[in-house]
Amino acid sequence: MKAVSTVTGKMAPLKRAHVDTDQIIPKQFLKRIERHGYGPFLFYDWRFDHEDELVGDFVLNQPEYDGSSVLVAGPNFGTGSSREHAAWSLEDWGFDAVIAPSFGDIFYNNCVNIGLLPVVLDLDEVTTLQSIADQVPNEVRIDLAEQTVTAEGFSASFEIDPHAKGRLLAGLDNIGETLLHADAIDRYESARYGFKPTMA
Repeated sequence: MKAVSTVTGKMAPLKRAHVDTDQIIPKQFLKRIERHGYGPFLFYDWRFDHEDELVGDFVLNQPEYDGSSVLVAGPNFGTGSSREHAAWSLEDWGFDAVIAPSFGDIFYNNCVNIGLLPVVLDLDEVTTLQSIADQVPNEVRIDLAEQTVTAEGFSASFEIDPHAKGRLLAGLDNIGETLLHADAIDRYESARYGFKPTMA
């Protein structure tokens, strides 16, 4: 996966709380076998009406938010089912980071696993950022190394698990992190008795 150091870009404010993974990517779009291609179905039931026409007042349908790379969401974002597709669809749409007061645990970890930066800020700080995001053009800068978020007239710091931070900075998904120990794994496998199962 790509390494994450800083994320700089336009914000899109999603002023909704308790957005679950079913709302992020509805179940009918989970039939694909690829990891990519989910972006067009992001927030599908909010972006389109019952006749598959765009809902004009939904934030991602507004032209001023085209190209937004940071989603600023409400509390409890990404709860519900453990589907990885929710993180994939956000990344495939073009988001590099999601800022919220809280996340569903599995969704948070799925974001880390693909290099989509999840940032937890206080509710008041998120509300302020959403207000800034209402005034386009807007820009935010997230510095993972320094653990800071800055925008016009705004500055905040955030906490992140050191292990998750290290993986994001190094661009290591679960497989990449495992391969760091490839020599030790090979030594272990070569020393096993022949009658035991192997990975070969």
